[in-house]
Amino acid sequence: MISLSELWLPILASGVVVWIGSAIVWMGLPHHKPDFSVVPDEEATRAALKGASPGLYNLPHMASWDAAKEPENRRKFDEGPVGFLTVLPNGVPNMGRSMFLSFVYFLVVSFLVAYVASFTLAAGTYYLAVFRLAGTVAWGAYGFGIIMDSIWFGRPWSNSVKHLLDGLFYALLTAGTFGWLWPAGAEG
Repeated sequence: MISLSELWLPILASGVVVWIGSAIVWMGLPHHKPDFSVVPDEEATRAALKGASPGLYNLPHMASWDAAKEPENRRKFDEGPVGFLTVLPNGVPNMGRSMFLSFVYFLVVSFLVAYVASFTLAAGTYYLAVFRLAGTVAWGAYGFGIIMDSIWFGRPWSNSVKHLLDGLFYALLTAGTFGWLWPAGAEG
């Protein structure tokens, strides 16, 4: 067993490497560009939503599932649109804040990878064993949570698959970093 304090370097380094990899994925690669579409008559939609507080909304909104059984409410579902909406605070999104928080997220995932690895791998474990364990844990953290959004909230499956593949890329970066910086065994 290894202490978490011995894994500070792989935690920090993998957080940095994944943060850089994420920037490349989102700013340099084209596969996320078609993820969002314009709504019909954007100005009318913006006007209709003016004054909405930041938060999550659904439409049609029902106070309970029983309300969805009422004929008038069923009509709303049948006529559509049916959807989920996220409203952000007004103003240009704060990229610095989001980039900082994503870095913190990558560090937290790296810490979780280190936590699991510290209980299952010894110092001096060979690279591929560290890579396999770290990559599996990291992929679970980075990739699979988004699937519930496709199941429950209508996120296009193609979008979730792209996030799953992005998560695999981040996991491979994490795994490689942990394998590279894994503590050596005691010399004897």
